[in-house]
Amino acid sequence: MIRISTESGLRHSIEIGEHLLHTDVPVAFGGNASGPEPHDLFDAALGACKALTLMLYARQKGLPLDSLDVRVARDDSQERQGIYRLAVEMDLHGELDEEQRQQLLRIADRCPVQKLITSSEVQVQTRLGDA
Repeated sequence: MIRISTESGLRHSIEIGEHLLHTDVPVAFGGNASGPEPHDLFDAALGACKALTLMLYARQKGLPLDSLDVRVARDDSQERQGIYRLAVEMDLHGELDEEQRQQLLRIADRCPVQKLITSSEVQVQTRLGDA
């Protein structure tokens, strides 16, 4: 379970198991920009999933992927029309040949978070608690 609590103003703490994160909104929206805003966390989930998927896959297949860098750029200019674009760029580090690089590129598009956001119907039910 994830728990989100107001700290002050628009800053919130996010508890995920033993981990603590924070979220806020930019100053232009009345926040203090003291943490990533929710869209940033959404975008980061995709990038992190791709990174972890590739490292696990490379380890399993014995591919010489030492590390990687992932950058996610957002185009939310048409979000209100139902179009949210994410451009992902990856730098693969290791003695990989071109075939291995292309193999990893294909695997990156099979990460669980990408599958979730591109091919699943997500249903959200919101209710009030007892407090």
